[in-house]
Amino acid sequence: MTAATGAAATAAATADPGSAGDGATAGDSGPDSIVFGQPGALTGAFDFLQPGVSQAADAAVSHINEAGGPLGAELEVIRRDTAVDPQEARSVTTQLVENDDADAIVGLFSSEINPLWNFLQDLQMPIVTPWPGSTFLDTRGGDKATPGDISDDEWVWRTVVGDTVHTGGSAVYALEQGFETLGIINGNTEGERSYVDGFLSVFEENGGSVAEQVEVELGGSSYQSALSRLFEADFDAFLVSMPQESAITALSDWSDGGYGRQPILSDTLAQQEVIDQVGSDLEGAWVAQPGRSGPSYDTFEGIYSEAGDAAINGWTPPSWDAVQVTALAIERAGDASPEAIQQNLGPVSRGDGTPVATFAEGKEALAAGEEITYQGAATPTTFTQHGNVFGTVSINTAQDGSFTETTQVSAEDVREYVAEGEY
Repeated sequence: MTAATGAAATAAATADPGSAGDGATAGDSGPDSIVFGQPGALTGAFDFLQPGVSQAADAAVSHINEAGGPLGAELEVIRRDTAVDPQEARSVTTQLVENDDADAIVGLFSSEINPLWNFLQDLQMPIVTPWPGSTFLDTRGGDKATPGDISDDEWVWRTVVGDTVHTGGSAVYALEQGFETLGIINGNTEGERSYVDGFLSVFEENGGSVAEQVEVELGGSSYQSALSRLFEADFDAFLVSMPQESAITALSDWSDGGYGRQPILSDTLAQQEVIDQVGSDLEGAWVAQPGRSGPSYDTFEGIYSEAGDAAINGWTPPSWDAVQVTALAIERAGDASPEAIQQNLGPVSRGDGTPVATFAEGKEALAAGEEITYQGAATPTTFTQHGNVFGTVSINTAQDGSFTETTQVSAEDVREYVAEGEY
């Protein structure tokens, strides 16, 4: 690890992180460098989303270093490919911690976290990730609102809204459109099942029903048989929860078969390639995605656009937030150890401290002895006790050959459907 050394670091690590005035930096005793490890989808079914996530993390690191770095150290992100394979993710995370001396992890998908949960808990390394939507994490993760006591902590935090929020927003919108009965076709992996579960938890509790659900193996060359079974049922609209390549095959089969009816797509499918390959029959299909409603979105976008030309997707602003809030936790702690980061993620994101949009603003406020609350780009990044965030949901509709944001569902509207303490 590259944790701070000396008396300043020791004092900061043992201080009550919830009290004012313990955000002093380590000064001359701080580390020379601090490493964030980023497991990524450099290859695999979700590799088309990685460029925006990587560019956001790199832009955040550049911004933080230009502001003097956490504890005056040079921040670095080391990125390794998992291809969203759980076993590869286990190997990569181990390499990042043991070989690269990572002080925190700023990645990992639902499909990796869920099967590796016990391993990640034993690792006791803060994982602040922009990726996972899984409902599995709704009541797992975070500091349980006791930042000074890590004995009850679970070490995963996510800066993207969970499936419960944005699939809840999708379900609310579907009911508002008068779609009361659904057909569902979904892949057989954790992420695809979780998306459907999150959607149905709101849809069915508010009067919706499912006429037929068909689960399929991913990577098939044809889904005509599954579609034939699905469309034997009577329903108003059908939900597709599959990765992009398999979804394109299934939706092309749907178009060729002339099945009709309203498609509702899972969050990763708002991609130009989906429209280009499926064609005009997709006109009117809609996707609910995490919105871009964070108070500092404009600040993020300005810095991000100067860092490269990768397109912004639903996981890009959360990647910026993951790096920013973790760096601020180090700055407040005066220590880059995993325990110190874990204890300070809550205090820099909640409460009535000085609102800050960037690490630079936070570093200055902490140096002045103020408490801070980070205002994120994707959401306000106000972590719940389980390490989750709330935000708006964006409805993107296929119109005239591209996806266009047509409306939003507010965080307040969705929050009505999420019980207190259950997220």
